[in-house]
Amino acid sequence: MEDVQSHAPQVALNIDRVGVRDLHLPLLVRDRSRGSQQTVAKVDLGVDLPSSFKGTHMSRFVEALEAWNDEISYRSVRRLLLTIKERLGARRAFACFSFPYFIAKKAPVSGSPATVAYACRLTGELDDSGQSFLLEADVPVMTVCPCSKAISREGAHSQRAMVRMRLRMKAFSWLEDFIDIAEASASSAVYTLLKREDEKFVTENAFAHPTFVEDVVRNVAQRLLEHGQVERFSVEVESMESIHNHNAFARIERDLTVAPARNAEEARPEV
Repeated sequence: MEDVQSHAPQVALNIDRVGVRDLHLPLLVRDRSRGSQQTVAKVDLGVDLPSSFKGTHMSRFVEALEAWNDEISYRSVRRLLLTIKERLGARRAFACFSFPYFIAKKAPVSGSPATVAYACRLTGELDDSGQSFLLEADVPVMTVCPCSKAISREGAHSQRAMVRMRLRMKAFSWLEDFIDIAEASASSAVYTLLKREDEKFVTENAFAHPTFVEDVVRNVAQRLLEHGQVERFSVEVESMESIHNHNAFARIERDLTVAPARNAEEARPEV
């Protein structure tokens, strides 16, 4: 049958990325406490396309993914990217896995267990110069406003906030490491199940540790700088303000492969 995709296009321009989105498949992810866990991932796959080809072969992405269907890791994703690169005759291949990561979390006083889901993404890219990995995790936390606490006779406004981390690493690290970092950097972690004694503890503990979004983002960044396996990071904290008709946010980005002076003054890594 005629291969229309291999024809020359009317407009001869290179395409940076073309592929398929929103594929869904069951996925095994490494789990610090249980070894691995089953989740469901939304997968995007793509390649570059030279100006000499009218289109790419979309079915080959699906075939490559179906033949792969492995536990997600540096080596397994590299195998998938190599397969896509070879099957599509591309110079660059791309894969992004978006999935909920589940942690069974005990309430702080009663010990009542319940599952918390964290939105995570792993993106891999492969070209002739090598492979890069980007890990992303969104971690919900609680903040209590230090200003509100200082000026009020009773109480202070508190709210949920989201810590969003984008990380390039030198070696494997557990997702739980970064979730722990985010939760330790705010006024409190958040929980799925709390009994009355737990609510009392969480409220009092959070009010004893008030934090601005600026405090939280600095706390996270400092812990990432000390982590040892992180090469580049972007961390943003967004507070869903409870008494304001807007959200507040703060962001820090660092590239640990460049000189500190450049980081402070000019570096804005795209991670």
